[in-house]
Amino acid sequence: MIVIIMGVSGSGKTTIGRLLAAHLGWAFYDADDFHSPDNIAKMSAGVALSDEDRAGWLDSLAEQLRSLLRGNTSSVLACSALKQAYRQQLCLDPELVQFVYLEGDYELIRYRLEARTGHYMRPDMLSSQFAAIESPTDAFTISIDQTPAAIVAEIVDCLVEPN
Repeated sequence: MIVIIMGVSGSGKTTIGRLLAAHLGWAFYDADDFHSPDNIAKMSAGVALSDEDRAGWLDSLAEQLRSLLRGNTSSVLACSALKQAYRQQLCLDPELVQFVYLEGDYELIRYRLEARTGHYMRPDMLSSQFAAIESPTDAFTISIDQTPAAIVAEIVDCLVEPN
């Protein structure tokens, strides 16, 4: 199984993804590591990525997921997956790929982004992410207004007993 932790920047995808992967004993991947240098430079300059900018990135992620599925390797991927079209590209097998949407309030997430250091995603780009996100209908939706441990526990419960 592959669990994709999705949401806007600052929602906690990497933190929760790492904790979940460690809890499950699975591999962890961060979609940020698959961005091209050009994409990182754009985001570092405060320029939101276009669908065209994201195309190669999504292709790389889909190929990684194909490889994991072929190798029967359960894993967790932290990935914004803001639009339904992106999620469709990454959902290579609906039986084996599960999305978890980390949903949160704009102000809380902006606060987190302003406190974060060493990341190319600037807080002033958050509004473009909120404008772009298409809330998923095929994902477990988890509120980020709780501790990371509580979020991981809720995700594990959802995976064990999906509704």
